[in-house]
Amino acid sequence: MNRRIFLGAALAAASTPAFARSQHRRQQDRPRILSFHHLHTDEHLTLTYRKGDHYQRSSLERLDRFLRDFRTGEITSIDPKLFDLLFDVKQMLGHDDAVFEILSGYRSPQTNAMLRRTSGGVAKRSLHMSGKAIDIRVSDMPSRSIRDAALQLGRGGVGYYSRSDFVHLDTGNVRRWGA
Repeated sequence: MNRRIFLGAALAAASTPAFARSQHRRQQDRPRILSFHHLHTDEHLTLTYRKGDHYQRSSLERLDRFLRDFRTGEITSIDPKLFDLLFDVKQMLGHDDAVFEILSGYRSPQTNAMLRRTSGGVAKRSLHMSGKAIDIRVSDMPSRSIRDAALQLGRGGVGYYSRSDFVHLDTGNVRRWGA
């Protein structure tokens, strides 16, 4: 092997990890954008909630308001990790322009108690009440695909409600339920 080929091969091998780290860093630095449609209020929202490692405070405040308890108007701080989970699900689906349809974000204790009385499957200590859960679907996409992507990520709770056609995601302990 001549010296020029050897040095070129050695340089390429040595720079590959640095190139991979550089690529990963560029991916991390990309703005994280999410789009929503709240099915109960008919509001729409698209925003950049995070740039690199920095959450955008004004965007988080807008999301807190958007995901308020639509029955009472109460607002709470939503866990930013929930938005990271949604973004990563969107990435796993390869659906950059996905619009998450919101069925439920924050729930006040009063709303949660009412739902427990009137429908099944509502947890007494639901993570919706602490801003750590969301019920979603994406139009033109099977909810089971969303469920499968979330399960592959291995973060938080994933509930699949096939009859009602939605997926529950939360930032609690890793667990799953539903068909």
